[in-house]
Amino acid sequence: MEEHRHHAPGAHALLRAAERRDPFWAPQVIVLIAIALDFALPRRITVGPVWLLPAVEIPLLIALVIATPHPRVRYSPLRRRIAMTLIGLVSAVNAVSLILLCHYLLRGGTLPGGGKDPGRPLIFAGIALWLTNVLLFALWFWELDRGGPVTRTLEPDAIPDFLFPQMTDERFAPVGWRPTLIDYLYTSLTNATAFSPTDTMPLTATAKLLMGFQSMISLLTIGLVVARAVNILQ
Repeated sequence: MEEHRHHAPGAHALLRAAERRDPFWAPQVIVLIAIALDFALPRRITVGPVWLLPAVEIPLLIALVIATPHPRVRYSPLRRRIAMTLIGLVSAVNAVSLILLCHYLLRGGTLPGGGKDPGRPLIFAGIALWLTNVLLFALWFWELDRGGPVTRTLEPDAIPDFLFPQMTDERFAPVGWRPTLIDYLYTSLTNATAFSPTDTMPLTATAKLLMGFQSMISLLTIGLVVARAVNILQ
């Protein structure tokens, strides 16, 4: 999901090598999984009709998939904007669903029209939202760090947003090592479970804000889901 309008001949070889290590289809698979998790949510914590948001998200994803084989489009600023718009849209949907989930969990088991709420669908919805949170923030980290995957390849000396262990000691990584999507997925997972950075440190203000925001979302989701689960067991 990256972009540079013109490249020197040697840059194309670097980009092809980077694609083999960090293929462009991988982020699209993550977005597809995040959209699929939306379908697992109860209707009362989704935005509008069930078909509304997928009708917007899926065409954007299809457009990215179609554009991926074409290098001129793949590295264009337009494609990057479309990709980040899609990630932002799915993130916004996830945030609204989380707010609705918090609302219903804090109601204490009462449905809007009266009657008892079994609560279990909300617990599973909380798990789905937590997983989506991990996937989406991994994509944000991947897009943020040093301007994205292409910029990381073409400008390896650019100031990083994240400090990975492999960057502190050459004994732990091959020469020219650069983080790939799996590294950002791991960073997102550990940040969402520990509620703080573990082995990868945020360096810039934007990276710190993103990781802090993710930790708060994760803590809130896990706290409410666990509290509701304990209430059901009692």
